[in-house]
Amino acid sequence: MAIKDDLRNTLTDTTPAYFVVGTADLAFQQAKKVPGAIEQLIAEAPARIDAVRNTDTKAVQDKAVARAREAQETIQARVTELFGTLDTDLKKLSESAQGLALSSVGVAAEYAVKAREKYEEVAEHGEQAVRTWRGEAAEEITELAVAVEPDAEENSASAEPKAAAAPAKKPAAKKAPAARKPVAKKTTPPAK
Repeated sequence: MAIKDDLRNTLTDTTPAYFVVGTADLAFQQAKKVPGAIEQLIAEAPARIDAVRNTDTKAVQDKAVARAREAQETIQARVTELFGTLDTDLKKLSESAQGLALSSVGVAAEYAVKAREKYEEVAEHGEQAVRTWRGEAAEEITELAVAVEPDAEENSASAEPKAAAAPAKKPAAKKAPAARKPVAKKTTPPAK
């Protein structure tokens, strides 16, 4: 029975679907920013090209050589410091290895918690996007219904005075209204 319940819960959980929708919606929002970034790059390109053309290659080369020498000196100093302070005591190395292992387990657990929080945030964003899409779909259906039957309100308004003027007639037996079909909701195809 537990397996059946677990399977049912797994198949009815909507969080992964909302996560996919949220991811797609966030990607779409970021994609909308691309044309603006391209236009900005196009606008800045001539100035950058002129700056590169006008630079003195000798000055750039001298600056690169100076940075390389500085980096080499820094690396040599740190390596010398590391070998100078390297403790060869096996007990201390063992303790530091154990401490490193424990801290890495803690960091991994922290990242797992952060990943779960981010997953839930994106899933919540996807749920909001789906709700927004469903609301827009309902508005579109309402607008379509008004466009298809614009005179339905006019007919019902003109029928009320006629019904009020003829109360002497015996009302006919009313049939039970036919069951209305539910309005089809707009669905998105599953992601592949």
